[in-house]
Amino acid sequence: MTPVHAIIAKELRAYFVSPVVYVVGAVFLLIFGVLSYLAVVNAGTQAIRLMQIQGAAAQLNLNDLVFRPTFYSLAIVLLLVLPILTMRLFAEERKLHTFELLMTSPIGVNEIVVGKFLGAYVIYLGLLALTGLVPFVLSVYSSFDWNPVFTGYLGLALLGALFLATGVLASALTENQIVAAFLSFGVLIVVWLLGALGSILGDTPLGNTLSYLSFIEHYDRLVRGLVDTKDLVYYLCGLVLMLFLAHRVVESQRWK
Repeated sequence: MTPVHAIIAKELRAYFVSPVVYVVGAVFLLIFGVLSYLAVVNAGTQAIRLMQIQGAAAQLNLNDLVFRPTFYSLAIVLLLVLPILTMRLFAEERKLHTFELLMTSPIGVNEIVVGKFLGAYVIYLGLLALTGLVPFVLSVYSSFDWNPVFTGYLGLALLGALFLATGVLASALTENQIVAAFLSFGVLIVVWLLGALGSILGDTPLGNTLSYLSFIEHYDRLVRGLVDTKDLVYYLCGLVLMLFLAHRVVESQRWK
């Protein structure tokens, strides 16, 4: 077993013996279920209305009426939920006084940071996989284009990776788990609002730069079924940057 695998296994054990992962998972899946249900009910209402007007069965686009609104709303849910999932990663090590033991182990800082991130990411991907039951159930009763659904889930996977990496950095900065969660949430909110500021500035060099720095613009294209290299590069660079900063923070504290 490699050092990274050992850290991942350690984090997964810590998650499943704690009520946090069960509470976060239950809340996440409940909210996703409610959002999907409301979107389906809205689509059904529109179908009935159109049938009354046209006098025939209406052909609705479930991608626009169900999946796209659900994916957009889920981005806000992730903004609130994922900082809770990552707040304990380093902060709890300090609280339990195991941080020094971890730092003096033969495992490198790179392996520690990457292992802790991947441990949280495995939990998130597991929750994301469970939500896949919704489109499969809907496919039994209706037909829709699967391509935007797949790209939407790709967007959720990339967005979640960026959020979790930001949470790893926040947890490395403080020994208080609540502070770590709020710090992660605050950073993500600021990055989100960069897109709104960029829209206000319009088609100017500064406006375009701020819009690019906001993750919501890149996520929007993926939800609409568009896979662009610059969007993938954005999430990859953001992920690497957050993990690199977390590495530097942990490394700086190693010799204190």
